[in-house]
Amino acid sequence: MQPFKDLTAIGCPLPLSGVDTDQLIPARFMKRSRAEGYGGYLLHDLRFDESGVVRPDSVLDAPAYRGAQVLVARRNFGSGSSREAAVYALVDFGIRCVVAPSFGDIFASNAVNNGLLPARVSEADGEALLAALETSSAQIRVDLEAEMIRIGNLSVPFQVDPVWRTKLLNGWDDMDLTASYGRAIEAFVGADQARRPWMAPRAPR
Repeated sequence: MQPFKDLTAIGCPLPLSGVDTDQLIPARFMKRSRAEGYGGYLLHDLRFDESGVVRPDSVLDAPAYRGAQVLVARRNFGSGSSREAAVYALVDFGIRCVVAPSFGDIFASNAVNNGLLPARVSEADGEALLAALETSSAQIRVDLEAEMIRIGNLSVPFQVDPVWRTKLLNGWDDMDLTASYGRAIEAFVGADQARRPWMAPRAPR
C-alpha cells in the first residue's frame, strides 16, 4: 500500500450523520468484480436520481470538489454491515482520508487495511471543518505524523489508533506489521527453545 504521511488535497464536505455501508455502496452493485472498480458507485443513491442523472445537490460531483481525496462527515460514518466493498468504493473513487467524530468499528479497521485514514475529530472541530470547506476553501491538509488537520488558518487535532497510525505511515498491512517484529519473534523462539527444549515438535517415527 502507499504510505500515508502528509496529504494536501481537495476536501469535500458531507454534512450527514450515520452514513452507513449500504449508502456508501448499495448491495446491488457488489456482484461486480473488484477489478472493474467500485468508485463509480460510491454514495450512488445520494448522487444519482432514478434515471442515473447526477442530482444537483451532489457535493461529490460539484465542480469545487471534483478530485477530492478527503471527505469530512458527521458522526457514525461507516456504520451498518461489515462489507469491505464500502471502503473499496471510497478508495477507488480517490478518497484517502475520511474525517468524522466517530466511525463504525469494522469499517475503520477495513479502511486502514486498504490505506484509508479514518481521522477522528471532536464534533465541534468536525463542524468547524465542514463550515470551512463549505464557505472558504476546498484545500485541506492532513498531517498524520503530527495528527493535525488544517484548512487555511484553521487547525484541529485528530486521533487514530497508534497501531493503525504505524501501519498507515509505513504502508503496511497486517502481514507487514507482523514481519516488522521478525527479530523479536526469532529471539523469543530461540530463548523459549533453550528454556523448554521438550516443547519443540518432533518428527514422527
